[in-house]
Amino acid sequence: MTDGVYVGNAGKDAALDRGWLLGHFKDPADPRHSEALEIKWGVHPRGDERAHWVTGEERTALQVLVSGRFRVEFPGRSVVLAEQGDYVVWGRGVDHSWYAEEESVVLTVRWPSVPGYAVVEQDDSGGPPAGH
Repeated sequence: MTDGVYVGNAGKDAALDRGWLLGHFKDPADPRHSEALEIKWGVHPRGDERAHWVTGEERTALQVLVSGRFRVEFPGRSVVLAEQGDYVVWGRGVDHSWYAEEESVVLTVRWPSVPGYAVVEQDDSGGPPAGH
């Protein structure tokens, strides 16, 4: 990492930081530190669901289905990502939650990268708070 380049594997690196590959929560000396955006490689077992709805959203988000079947919930509307490459985008002020209808891998990109969306407080591992 001393040359400003990081090479990794999304599946392996995601397991170290609750899925997050890039964002404000990475060490500022790490090339994966960014206040502009966050990237997550989310691996979800069947039946996995977000513990609480996100309300008061201040970011824009893109979720792309890599594999599986994944449902994103919005007030009054559900969107099912069923085929590889299906995606959904939502912006500021859009409350949301999600549910893995099948074992799923979902790539999430959010911008900007801002703190404050944890379901529970950060643990001692130094990773981003759970629920990000």
